[in-house]
Amino acid sequence: MARIGIFDSGVGGLTVQRAIIERLPGLDTVYLGDTARVPYGSRSPEVVTQYSLRNARVLVAQGIDLLVVACNTASAVALPALREALSIPVLGVVEPGAREAARASRSGRIGVIGTQSTVASGAYQAALRALRPEAQVTARACPLFVPLAEEGWTDPEDEVVRLVARRYLGPLAAARVDTLVLGCTHYPLLREAIAAALPGVALVDSAQAIAAEVATRFGEAAGGRATHRFFVTDVPGRFAQLAGRFLGQPVASAEQIDL
Repeated sequence: MARIGIFDSGVGGLTVQRAIIERLPGLDTVYLGDTARVPYGSRSPEVVTQYSLRNARVLVAQGIDLLVVACNTASAVALPALREALSIPVLGVVEPGAREAARASRSGRIGVIGTQSTVASGAYQAALRALRPEAQVTARACPLFVPLAEEGWTDPEDEVVRLVARRYLGPLAAARVDTLVLGCTHYPLLREAIAAALPGVALVDSAQAIAAEVATRFGEAAGGRATHRFFVTDVPGRFAQLAGRFLGQPVASAEQIDL
């Protein structure tokens, strides 16, 4: 049975793991959340690459067959170094998300939201323009979406959520985007609030796109009794509290490791 390694700076990448498990229930997964160093979104590309290589080596030691970089920031800046250092395939979330958005957009006006580092890297913008050179891409950093998701403040009727979403997404509405990439693993938890602020806009979840990409490599795996292991770099208490919200099922235990 194939084993997939997934890493993120914290709990957000569990939305990617969830999509993979739902699409490919027969695959084993190993998840690493670098919770001692979260967030990656405000760190330099050099530091993110260094952390990513450490994460990858831990997962490779678990006998994985493929590595998924769930963190959008790490996908944006560290993929070349990871692919050069590892002998197994490495997938990031940027390229699959960009492909799905390029297919979905009718007008070519595409929005991207993510952390400051993901937006500043220009990775989604470059990937989209490579696929659709005529595309008009509007990117916007939405840093407050992360703590809202982790606090469970995701109700689109909540006044705070509604006002934050309106403030961040107003420029995208003004740009008349018809498709929006959720370029951070936390953002799917705010999908309803984002959709309410941008009615009629197609939302592209990179987690679903990467799950489809994994499926093309391993087939629509089914059956079997898959195992799922979880590692964190800080004490696991906070991770365990939040994990169920992101994964969609309880996480009984996570092992703490030192990078």
